[in-house]
Amino acid sequence: MPSLLTSLDPATGDVVGEVPITDAADVAGMVVRARAAQPSWRALGLAGRQALLARGLAALAEDHERIGALLCREMGKPLSDAVAEVRSCGHASQLDEIATALAPEVIQDERTHTVLHRDPLGVVAVITPWNFPVMMPHILALPALMAGNTVVLKPSEETPLVAQAWADALSVALPPYVFAVLHGDEEQGRALVQADVNLIAFTGSRAAGAQIQTAAGPQLKRVLLELGGKDPMVVLADADVEEAAQFAVRNSFRNAGQVCVSTERIYVATPIAAQFEERVVALAGGLVVGSGLRSDTDVGPMINAHQKAHVVDQVQRAVKRGAQLRLSGEDRGGNWLAPTVLTGVDHSMSIMRDETFGPVACIMRFTDVEEAVALANDTPYGLGAVVFGAPEPAEVVARRLDAGMVGVNRSVGGASGSPWVGAKQSGVGFHSGPEGHRQFTQARIVSRPLAR
Repeated sequence: MPSLLTSLDPATGDVVGEVPITDAADVAGMVVRARAAQPSWRALGLAGRQALLARGLAALAEDHERIGALLCREMGKPLSDAVAEVRSCGHASQLDEIATALAPEVIQDERTHTVLHRDPLGVVAVITPWNFPVMMPHILALPALMAGNTVVLKPSEETPLVAQAWADALSVALPPYVFAVLHGDEEQGRALVQADVNLIAFTGSRAAGAQIQTAAGPQLKRVLLELGGKDPMVVLADADVEEAAQFAVRNSFRNAGQVCVSTERIYVATPIAAQFEERVVALAGGLVVGSGLRSDTDVGPMINAHQKAHVVDQVQRAVKRGAQLRLSGEDRGGNWLAPTVLTGVDHSMSIMRDETFGPVACIMRFTDVEEAVALANDTPYGLGAVVFGAPEPAEVVARRLDAGMVGVNRSVGGASGSPWVGAKQSGVGFHSGPEGHRQFTQARIVSRPLAR
């Protein structure tokens, strides 16, 4: 009998359920079966694959309340956010966007007629984290499948149940071995990376991404890596202080700060700093910490004791180096950690350099725009960044920030159809939007002479 992976509710420590752990020795065979299934899946054509996947999205939409409740219990985020995450993945319109992005394109000059095809790569390995356990596998697996690839997914060992529930819904009409799920930890992940796959699509830490890129190198396997972040927020002297403070609190503490584009470093102009800091402390202090099943909860538990200990250690070391604890995140035992606000921080502190991934807002003052830009860019990360201020000056600053996505007086996410992209060591390749969907394909041109 295979051993079991036990999933725990981070709010209570209770067992939510179990799934069989995939034997690492069986992973290569799963990939072999996926590769054997790929030619017939490709042969269905874009429209045929879309029809089958649409049935999966319908099943997901119909079951979004149950799957959302399971997500809440297994990951800890507030129920409304969990249900919304699942619901957002059930819209059939996303298939139309992907189909349009992957359709053949005619290119022609006075002598040559060319068709640009976007063909499948083969087998795509998808490895995803626990903080968005439905959305992250969905936005990687769906375009991969639409493109004609087969997919083998390894979800996080922290959230196997909800990932499996999502996969069961999506694959309700798919042929055997087109979409497979394996469960386990780093051992199974390494086995999948080492197997005969054509692309590895990974979302997770910078360290794990570096290991994957190294392992993929000898066979020149393609990689698509969305990695960690240490996102800065720059608050200029002409910013709306209330609007900026509201955003800072919302984006620092959403999902207990366990979001890749959480605001982890806040740089505020000295003339408005005191007012901004006081407002952030007041707003953060009013957040309700509790079980995601409660309707009034703003901040749920952290995913596990290890992640909580990391955050607590960063805060304690910052305080020892001179940071001021303006709002002390009460340790309520278990995986609970209330919102924390630090001021007087600087870049000598780990909490301003290394990813925190927890409910902490760190505020540092700056004297001029040049200093703010230098501080914001002083990091190997480059996922997202935001600037608050009068629109035109804020946009000028935004264009100087070394991030793949920059929001001006708003979050980093772009308009519908925009890619989700990281710069520097926060990403290799990107996903979402037409250009992101095409990352799962091989561009191939077929040309013929035009008749004279």
